[in-house]
Amino acid sequence: MDRPIPFADGRLRLWPGRVATIELAVPGRRNAIGQAMWAALPGLCARLAADPAVRVVILAGAPGPDGPVFSAGADIAEFGEVFASPAAAADYNTRVRAANAAVAALPMPVIARIAGACVGGGCGLALACDLRFAAAGARLGITPARLGIGYSFEDTAALVAAVGPSRAKDMLFSARLLDAAEALAIGLVDRVVADGALDEAVAEHAAALAGLAPGTIRLAKATVDAIAAAEPARAGALRAQCAALFTGPDLAEGLAAFRDRRPPRF
Repeated sequence: MDRPIPFADGRLRLWPGRVATIELAVPGRRNAIGQAMWAALPGLCARLAADPAVRVVILAGAPGPDGPVFSAGADIAEFGEVFASPAAAADYNTRVRAANAAVAALPMPVIARIAGACVGGGCGLALACDLRFAAAGARLGITPARLGIGYSFEDTAALVAAVGPSRAKDMLFSARLLDAAEALAIGLVDRVVADGALDEAVAEHAAALAGLAPGTIRLAKATVDAIAAAEPARAGALRAQCAALFTGPDLAEGLAAFRDRRPPRF
């Protein structure tokens, strides 16, 4: 793997490429997400969105001194500062919302690679991804009830979309941590693999997606997101995008590969 590009003083790293990786990199603090990291994510995502070479993005956490960890959530050490006044709290929450929205808006598939703890703001960030793959030993939860803070409308909507109203209420009311098996059963994660096999499983799936027709996959993501968000105004543009694929280069390559009995080179 190439050397990473550091963002937010190295606490957020990017490995660019056909399969790009964003890494939360504060291992000594269990990859707690601080203000600078929230603020850096939209620009980093804009860079990826503008790069036509990027087919898939993986979001992961750097291993900690005590083992794997995705993220312990927002950096509680900053809360005295960021919630010092209503204005400061509003500014901070706007940064968090913008970061999650930027991840969700990436036009290519985004896979959260979840090992260890995935809690609070870290779980919210994982919910902004399209797919969530978890190691068997992962633990996931959303814990504002332990701190007496609110959980935003937007993040709650993402949770409800993933697990449904009753299970979302259970998670938010209890602030408990779910093991990977329960998270899979309720739809909070999409796949669970053995501890130690997660990196390989995610890499293989990402590589497989990267080898398929990018226009088709981007259209599928945009269409599903528009339907899930009940945004019928986007239907016309998406239908036009769909129609364009039938006369585009990806179809020509796909048909040529089928005819020649070879893998397509998209």
